[in-house]
Order: sequence, then C-alpha cells, then structure tokens
Amino acid sequence: MKNKILVYDKNKETLEFLRRFFRRRDDYSATFIKDKKTLLKTLKKDPNVIVSSPDVFEKIKPEDIKCPVIAMVSGNITIGIHSVMKSDIEHYLVRPFYKEDFEYKLKTALRKKGLLENIYGEKKDLETVLELIYLISSTLDPKEALYFVVSKIAEIINVTRCSIVSIPFEEKRHAYVISTFEDPKIANIKLDLKKYPEIRKALSSRKPVVIRDALKDPLLKKIRHHIAPIGIRSIVVIPIIFRNEVIGTLFLRTSKSSYIFTEREIRLCSAIANSSANSLYNAFLHEKIETEKSQFEKLAITDYLTGLHNIRYFYHRIDEEISRAQRYKLHLSCLMIDIDHFKKVNDNYGHRAGDIVLGEFAQLLKKHTRKSDVLARYGGEEFIMLLPQTSIEAAVSKAETIKNFIKKHRFRGIKDKNGLTVSIGISSFPARTIKNKEDIITAADNALYKAKADGRNRTVLYNSPL
Repeated sequence: MKNKILVYDKNKETLEFLRRFFRRRDDYSATFIKDKKTLLKTLKKDPNVIVSSPDVFEKIKPEDIKCPVIAMVSGNITIGIHSVMKSDIEHYLVRPFYKEDFEYKLKTALRKKGLLENIYGEKKDLETVLELIYLISSTLDPKEALYFVVSKIAEIINVTRCSIVSIPFEEKRHAYVISTFEDPKIANIKLDLKKYPEIRKALSSRKPVVIRDALKDPLLKKIRHHIAPIGIRSIVVIPIIFRNEVIGTLFLRTSKSSYIFTEREIRLCSAIANSSANSLYNAFLHEKIETEKSQFEKLAITDYLTGLHNIRYFYHRIDEEISRAQRYKLHLSCLMIDIDHFKKVNDNYGHRAGDIVLGEFAQLLKKHTRKSDVLARYGGEEFIMLLPQTSIEAAVSKAETIKNFIKKHRFRGIKDKNGLTVSIGISSFPARTIKNKEDIITAADNALYKAKADGRNRTVLYNSPL
C-alpha cells in the first residue's frame, strides 16, 4: 500500500524538486495542493505525511494536523528555522535539497507515525487491562466477572465468537463454555475435545494457538468438514493458567477471510485471560512503553546523519542557558560554523562522500566541546555551538582553534591536498543589541555571512552594525 503524501508549497524550485522525487514512485502517492482552502479540506482525509513550507502551519490549528509534517525551508534559513520552531514542526529540510536527505526524512516521519500508533495502541491495551481489573474486582459474582472479560474483548476485537472455556481438573475429554459475549445467560455448554484439536494443543503446549486459515491449517484437517459450512476462518486459543495449572482457555474466532489476528491482539488477550498474571504483564507493558518512549525521545533530538543534537534540542537548551546567564549575570557565547564550498565535495565526490565528510566533521567538532557546551547541526553544512560561561575572548580563541584544526585535517575520501576550511561567526551575550536567543543566533549568523563575504576561512566577531 502506498503512503499518502500531501504537498503544499509555492516555491517553484521546491515544487520541482518534490515533483521529481515523487515521479514514478511505487511506495508513495503524492497529492499536490494549490491553495490553503483545499489543504484544510484534504487534511481530513488523514494523509501519512504533509510536506510544505513552514509558514503554512502558523495559521493551522494543531488539532487539525494528525500526521507528521516535513517543512521545506527554501527562503531565508534563519526566518524559516524560526517559523519551524514556532509551529513546533519536528521534521524539516533547508536548501539545497537532496534526494537522500528527503528520503530519510520521509522514512523517519513514517517510522515515527508507526511508533506513535504502536505506543498509543499499547497504552490503550494497558487501559483496557486496568479497566477489566477494576470491573472484575468490583463484583462478587464470578459469572459477571467472566462476562466483563468476553464482552470487552468482543468490543475491541472484530470476532464472531469470544468465549471462556473451563477445563475441570478431573475431566480430560470434555470442556465447558462458561461465558460467551453473545448472551450472558449462556453457561456450561459441554464440548467434546475430540472436535477441538486447537483447544487440546493449547492445553498441552500451554501456549497460545493461532490458526490463520481454518480451511488450510493441517491441525484442523480431520474436522474441516465440520467447520467449512459455518464459515470459520481464523481462530485463537489462549490457555488460562492459574497456579501453574491450565484451568481453561480463551477461545476466539472470526468468519471473515480477510481478518487476521495481530500479535498485539494476541498479547492483549493473553494478558486479559491470565488475570493472575496481570500485575506482571502490566509491569512489562509499562516498561515496554517507557523504553519505546525513551527511544523515540532520543530519536526526536538527534540528527540522523551526524549523530549530533538537532536544532530542536538546541533551541530547548538555549532557552535554559539564556535564562541562567541572565539570572546569574554570566557570559554566553555562540559559534555559527559553516564548511566552505561544501557543494564542491558533493559535486566532485558524490553525496555519499559528502555525508561521510559531514559525519567526520561533526566528530571533530565534538572533540572541541566541553560537557557544558551544546553542539548541534543547524542545517545542511552549518553547525551551531553554544558556549555557556564563555567570554568573547575565549569564544574567539575557540573559534580560531577549530578553524586551524579543520584546515590541517585530512578528511577521508577527499583527494584535494588543500583539504577543507570553515567560516565561523561569533556572538556573545550580554551585549547592547543581544537580549535574547533570537538575537544571539542572528548575530552569529550575520557574523558568519560577513566571514564568507570577506573570503571565507576566517572567524568574524559580531559587531553592531556589521
């Protein structure tokens, strides 16, 4: 099934890049929207990902967007990044756009959507188990408690039959349906276990038995002539174990040939069936959710290519550091670092080599950071470094050290004897024109612009005006 991508952007170059990217793709189905009114209507069709310029989302309510967004920053990068942060957009790309970067962003966005759906599903399962525990504990009638179980399962899973089957300790040939969601009054229907090989297997293996297709599964070969006329397709049997003894099973089946029980549904039913193991299952489920949440949070603040923090994390930290610097009257400096003529690396050696250089460059920068420093990839070949409790003089010294070290370093895959150089813009807080995070970033960016305009391979300290 193709992933539905919604595209809205007025920049001609961006649109041309996106049209080329999605042309003849078997894995994506892109819809290009021409106006905001149509965009708002199309949002209701629940696309998998939205691709657009960042300013679009400043006037759209967050609740109207139920899927990941990729912002294409094609104009002024500083303004675009600010718009991205203001709209709380996680995924974005800045010009120049590369197919590989966009492909990765799409896959990351789709993976995030899948992770969130899984986490949401696991959360709902946990809530279901907790709700059932509460309902079961609120009644003294065991039949009512069992009916709570089967009716709840039938409510959340599309089954034609959901029953709890009791297996008496002294009885090996027969079982008894003691609760079914069709009618709470039905009880003690006797079953001949010879006609239920799936139940026998669940009892002997003490594990869930899953029949994907009852008409083809060899386990049901001898009774196929009995089940074919009544339209049984998929079956799940889950043993109910109490004090190490199998005392019954949870029995589910469906008549829809297209329906297949998912692993999550089977896990949920197992947790519900074995009420004595609910506490253990809940602990496991909670731990799993927390682990996935932790992995997701790490993914959300890490740049995939360099392993450095991304700009989202940087913006979060700069708020903290500005606040600390203001409160305690401390110095706070910022370096905006750009690899000179990086486009030539991609043009001469290919984007793969360019990616390797970016990764190696990032690791070199990390070697020149303290634990208190905040280093992030700003976009493309630009990096930004925040230096807490660092004076202007110390920031200039660090910038010069980085510039000289990079110039001497020989990068893998680059045959040019001259290697690479960097331009660095420097700003520092407090200053007459630097009052907040936007000021210190813009000042460093302007200083970087002057460094490049003056010939590159140099460091420039922001002075107002430049």
